[in-house]
Amino acid sequence: MTKLKFLLELHDRLSGLPKNDVVERLSFYSEMIEDRMEEGLSEEEAVTAVGSVDEIAMQIISETPLIKVAKEKIKPKRKLRAWEIVLLALGSPIWLALLIAAFAVVISLYAVIWSVIAVFWSVFAAFVGVAIGGVAGGVLFIALGKIPVGIAIIGAGITLGGLAIFAFIGCLAATKGVVWLTKKAALGIKFCFVGKEKA
Repeated sequence: MTKLKFLLELHDRLSGLPKNDVVERLSFYSEMIEDRMEEGLSEEEAVTAVGSVDEIAMQIISETPLIKVAKEKIKPKRKLRAWEIVLLALGSPIWLALLIAAFAVVISLYAVIWSVIAVFWSVFAAFVGVAIGGVAGGVLFIALGKIPVGIAIIGAGITLGGLAIFAFIGCLAATKGVVWLTKKAALGIKFCFVGKEKA
């Protein structure tokens, strides 16, 4: 692939981003290819060394803040006509209410998912607390002369300590999964603004 073809494809994939960002990224990759060519690589080798257009476009889009992408997409390409402004104003009770409702649903789903994660971590903390309390209580019972009860409570405390280890592993995995899911959802929203065929 030639440098020109690479830059044109990258420009097409980044067309939903702000113009200044696209120009800045294109000049950056153009310089990078030129630097590799000065090091002795051929044009095709230099382009290959930079990476694939798809990977670079995905990385650039994922690094661009969602607000910046949304502003670029929402910004009108031309001045609105009077009848379009009137239609927007008359339809605002409907579309504004739907927009607020959709936003509220997304935020509430996000809050519910993180609430479940908080419950998992609370269960882990309870296991740890009961394990420590059980061992301490068992030692106290043994000191008071109730040896069988003390041994049973220490055993329950150690068992809950083992369950706390498994709970920690599960909570950590669940938290990482939700963070990953959040990143993928944000990237999906960005791709909706930029356009799937472009990214």
